[in-house]
Amino acid sequence: MIRDSRRIALALAPLALLSAGAASAHAGHEPGAGGLLAGLLHPLSGMDHLLALVAIGLWSVRQSRSLGWVVPGLAAGGMLLGAGLAWGGLFLPGVETGIALSVLLSGLLLATLVRLPAQIGAMLVVTFLVFHGQAHAVEMPVGASLLAYLAGFLLATLGLGQLGRAFGQALATRVPYLERMVGALVALAGGMQIMG
Repeated sequence: MIRDSRRIALALAPLALLSAGAASAHAGHEPGAGGLLAGLLHPLSGMDHLLALVAIGLWSVRQSRSLGWVVPGLAAGGMLLGAGLAWGGLFLPGVETGIALSVLLSGLLLATLVRLPAQIGAMLVVTFLVFHGQAHAVEMPVGASLLAYLAGFLLATLGLGQLGRAFGQALATRVPYLERMVGALVALAGGMQIMG
């Protein structure tokens, strides 16, 4: 009975996330929010960031061991690269579209449980997160410490990636079909963001 309740809760969690409203990583970063706190909260306050990071973490469990274990670090590296480019004055065109596409494609990767060669998978993860890093950099609160903000959003990124991996490991052994359902829901959210 308890196991069934957990399965149902896991199955319904993505629906709750989708019903929370439009994806937005751009709220709650007023001046004075503090660099570290603002950095920690930014990936958690935007549904697009949450969905992409957790889906990538889930997907990484089905990849080769050499890729799977480094995916959270690759995600953090992509964020750092995107933020560094923005802080250096290089802004990529279509950042919001890139973020929405990263949600859509990470959902599709998870829904299909596709296994990719490690190099291609690594490039995709970094590319997806470069767009998220750009958004994070642009929305750093006025007066926040750059290093504290950076540390905050890198810690949150690593944590969300590890959380996705932990869920993925639990689902792979107990409820393998749920991975596909979660992936389909994440892809749907990304598609809705692109069309909206």
